[in-house]
Amino acid sequence: MPQPNKITQSGRGRPTRSAVYERLRVQIGELRDRLGGLPSPGEAEGIWRGIWLEEAHHSTAIEGNTLVLKQVEQLLEEGRAVGNKELREYMEVRGYADAANWIYGQALNPGAWSSGELLSLTELRHIHRLALAPAWDVAPHPSAGDSERPGSFRKHDIRPFPGGMRPPPWSEVPAMVTDWIRDVQALGREDEGIQPEALAEVHARFEQIHPFPDGNGRTGRLVLNLLLVRLGYPPAIIFKGDRRRYLATLQSADRGDHGPLGELLARAILDNLHRFVVPAVAGPSRLVPLPALASERISANALRVAATRGRLKASKAADGTWRSTHAWVDEYLTGRYERV
Repeated sequence: MPQPNKITQSGRGRPTRSAVYERLRVQIGELRDRLGGLPSPGEAEGIWRGIWLEEAHHSTAIEGNTLVLKQVEQLLEEGRAVGNKELREYMEVRGYADAANWIYGQALNPGAWSSGELLSLTELRHIHRLALAPAWDVAPHPSAGDSERPGSFRKHDIRPFPGGMRPPPWSEVPAMVTDWIRDVQALGREDEGIQPEALAEVHARFEQIHPFPDGNGRTGRLVLNLLLVRLGYPPAIIFKGDRRRYLATLQSADRGDHGPLGELLARAILDNLHRFVVPAVAGPSRLVPLPALASERISANALRVAATRGRLKASKAADGTWRSTHAWVDEYLTGRYERV
């Protein structure tokens, strides 16, 4: 019996990697061409608030922060430190949220920060400073000197990672970051949009360089989302439950295989597209992918079953996904309850 293709098959019953990439290409094209692209924070404050809260929670949790989502929400929206956590943990979340808030606002409304590039060295340092300074003021990194404060590159070598990857000597970091930023610009020159594995390579290379004494994981994910939003893509949130898989994909990238990380990022972008962006910008009669129409009343899987059986008005698009409208879903739900 033939085995599934390990390069493209991501799990039993799940779309292949190549299918995920094609869905990303098609659905981002629809976002731009039919829905007007990403809305600004002023136009759709709710979607950016939801993304902002979840990203601040999950990205810091990946690094060991123990605040739960409700505590993060109360800290960021009410300014209340609920619970008995160490002050450092609250400051980690506060710093990350400040950096993410800056990124979303700046990426969509660049103003004086605009350099005409996807990323500048000044922006990279600024993101690290925003994210790390609040916690650093409370609990500085024990191995960092005075010249290695947030926003400054490391001045010491660090040990190899658990997977065996050895970050470069500190003396090579400035030149490697300059080369990396130069290569980042190439992401914006793709006629067909971002290639997920090119994005994965850029993200993995930053983590391999490990330019700062602390906070490289958080800074790398913040920069990743700055690049995505500037290119018209929703941000990617790596959930804390996927930490082990995320780290495994980074280790695969260290060995030269960027496919697993590319697929993880593509799925994360699509997830935010369906959960936050499309529901906020699509009118009642717009055809959109079924996951964007899911709600507490009905799941995406139930919508797909109804569409497949012809009970929900829907059409199957070229990327293999079903599309329907808010109006048709409401009509289906009303009719379903009437039949019951």
